[in-house]
Amino acid sequence: MRILIYSYNYYPEPIGIAPLMTELAEGLVKRGHEVRVVTAMPNYPERQIYEGYRGKLYVNEYKNGVQIQRSYVWIRPQPNLLDRVLLDASFVVSSFLPALFGFSPDVILSTSPSLPVCIPTTLLGWLHDCPVVLNLQDILPEAAVHVGLLKNKFLIQVFATLEKFAYRTATKISVIADGFVDNLRSKGVPANKIVQIPNWVDVNFIHPLPKENNAFRKAHNLDGKFVVLYSGNIALTQGLETVVKAAAALRDLPDIAFVIVGEAKGLQRLQQECQDIGADNVLLLPFQPREKLPEMLAAADVGLVVQKKNVISFNMPSKIQVLLASGRALVASVPDNGTAARAIKQSGGGVVVTPEDSQALAAAVLDLYQHPEKVKTLGYNSRQFAIEQYSFDQALNNYESLCYSVKAQTPVIESTVVSKQQV
Repeated sequence: MRILIYSYNYYPEPIGIAPLMTELAEGLVKRGHEVRVVTAMPNYPERQIYEGYRGKLYVNEYKNGVQIQRSYVWIRPQPNLLDRVLLDASFVVSSFLPALFGFSPDVILSTSPSLPVCIPTTLLGWLHDCPVVLNLQDILPEAAVHVGLLKNKFLIQVFATLEKFAYRTATKISVIADGFVDNLRSKGVPANKIVQIPNWVDVNFIHPLPKENNAFRKAHNLDGKFVVLYSGNIALTQGLETVVKAAAALRDLPDIAFVIVGEAKGLQRLQQECQDIGADNVLLLPFQPREKLPEMLAAADVGLVVQKKNVISFNMPSKIQVLLASGRALVASVPDNGTAARAIKQSGGGVVVTPEDSQALAAAVLDLYQHPEKVKTLGYNSRQFAIEQYSFDQALNNYESLCYSVKAQTPVIESTVVSKQQV
C-alpha cells in the first residue's frame, strides 16, 4: 500500500507529534508499505529552522526507507497572531507542490494541528481519488480559544469553518482519547466516522533502567538525589512556574532535586523565576539527544505532567505514554476532569493534584520522597499499563487496519477501536 503522511512536524524534531509520526511512517515501511511524508522544515520547539535547512524552499531526503519532502514555512521565535496565521498559510501553500510529485497514494493520513492542512489534503484526495484519514492530536480552534491563544473573532470563525470542512471531507477521523470522541459527536460528526487509537510509545526503546551507574545522574551531580523530572515543551499551556514554586517550597530538603528539560527560551524564563524565588534546587537543561532519552527518564524517581487549569479537558500530552513506559511514578498537576487525569488514574502509576497549586504539587512530591515503596509500586503499575495499552505494535496494527479499511471503503474492523474503558 502507498501511504502519504501529511504532517507539519516530523524528524528530527524531538518532542510532540514529530517522534510519533516518524515512528509510524518507519513502522509502516518495515511492514512493506511505501511511505512518503510531506512536512515542514524542522523548527520545533525553538521555532527556528534548524541549521542545514535554512535558506531553502524545498528539501527531498530519505530516512529509514521513508521519502521526506520538506518545504519552507514562515516561522518566528516569538510569534504574534499574524505570524501564526502566516505559518499555517505558508505551509499550506508551499507544501502542496512537493505533495503533487511522487507516487499516487492509496491513502492520505493528515495530522492536525495544523488544521488548514485539510485544504491541500482534501484536494490531493480528490486528485488521486483516494481516502483521507484525519488524525486529530488536538482540536482547533477550540483548544486555542480556551487557553487564550486565539481571540480574534474573525479568525475564530475562519478556523471554525475550516474545522467543519475538515470533519466533513475526511473519510475517517482518528482520535487519541475518549474526550475527542465526545467533542466530535457533540458537533454532529457521525460515530461511524470516528476511530479511537491512542498515541503510543515504543516500549522496547523506552523501558525501565536502573538508577545506579546512570550516566545522566553522574553528568549532572544527581547521584543520591530524589529526582523529579519534567521534560517537554515549556509553553503557555504548561505553567512550569508551578513546578519552580513547588521546588522552592522543598528547598530545605537537599536530597530532592527538580530537573526541567526543555527549549532554550523557555528555560531562560524559568531561570529568572528560580532566581526571583530562590529555587536553587532546580536544574535547567536543554533537550537531550533522542538516543539518550531512556537513560534520562531512568535517572528520575518521579516524572511530572503539568498543565494549567484552563487547558481544555480533552488535551492528552504524549509525554504521559513515555513516562509510563519508563516505569517511573508520575505526579500530574492537571485538571481533574480532563483526559490526562483519567489516563493517569486508570494506569495506577501516578497521583493527580490540582493544577497551578504549587503547595499541592510539593506535598505530593514530599509524600513520594518519604514513601519509597509507594514509588516502586507506582512505577511498576506505569510500565504494565504502558505495555498493555500503549504499545507501538498495537497502534501500528490499528493504523494499518484503518488504512486497509478506508482503501477498501469498508467499515473499520472492531479491533481498531479502543473503548473508553481502555483509556
